[in-house]
Amino acid sequence: MQGLELARKYYESFGDSMLKEQFPELLPLLAVGLIGSGSECFGYDDAVSTDHDFEPGFMIFLPDEDVVDRKTAFRLERAYAKLPREFGGFRRSLVQPVGGPRRGVIRIRDFLMEKLGQEDADLSLTGWLTLPDQSLAELTGGSLFFDNYGLLTQIRERLSFFPEDIRKKKMAGHLLLMAQAGQYNYERCIRHGETAAAQIAVYEFVKSAISLIFLLNRRYQPYYKWGFRALRELPCLALEAELFEYLLTTDNEPGIMEEKAKVIEGIAADVILELRGRHLSNADCGDLEKHAWSVNDSIGDGVLRNMHILAAV
Repeated sequence: MQGLELARKYYESFGDSMLKEQFPELLPLLAVGLIGSGSECFGYDDAVSTDHDFEPGFMIFLPDEDVVDRKTAFRLERAYAKLPREFGGFRRSLVQPVGGPRRGVIRIRDFLMEKLGQEDADLSLTGWLTLPDQSLAELTGGSLFFDNYGLLTQIRERLSFFPEDIRKKKMAGHLLLMAQAGQYNYERCIRHGETAAAQIAVYEFVKSAISLIFLLNRRYQPYYKWGFRALRELPCLALEAELFEYLLTTDNEPGIMEEKAKVIEGIAADVILELRGRHLSNADCGDLEKHAWSVNDSIGDGVLRNMHILAAV
């Protein structure tokens, strides 16, 4: 049983009746579900995932103290703690996992502070530019079983993806890095005899290419260890994943190096085709750097457009 299913069944078996019987007056003020950190929130958990931070349980989200006071929140915490400790062959933990609570009673503002670094969802330009994708993926992923209060759903919808100008700034930066690392520096490093540096160039190319593909698909990129898993599920350019694995897992010996350079150019061509097909770039060439500047030039906000092209990456 995967974590989201385990959480929902545990809530339906014990949490639903606990809330209805002991806290009926609170129901209009609550949201319940499982969102945030952990492979189970993305449906990526498997047998390996159960070795840490995997347990039955769910999250009860509360609004601020002027709506639900501390005393009531404490009573709710006590009631949650008394729910059965074992369910579905798994046992609830007695200690908090690394990174903070992933189950139990949580204030919405505390959850936002953990994911956004602030107690509200009104992100500034700097906030959008500096927040890691994975934090936004964790905030907007997972599942809410219900949200009677509505605030958390509103926040998740508001932050469902980057504003278009931010998306373009990020795309421009990743396109430039792809050009520098893959189209320019990879072969130069080989000619310098710097094979380790050449593989770093490959890594930088792949890393930015993956980020770009998520941006093209309007999806937040999850924590890096799930990047390839999530990439294969995307509707656009998912097949590039096999080429990325080839680039990362092969050496740079003569013969292979030439093939890897062709693969890099092939990926670049696929990306350019998507950019032009979506009217994101007006450049008409195979040079990713020129497409980076074309995307950057299309940003509507003058302040953002004139910031360093790598400001968002």
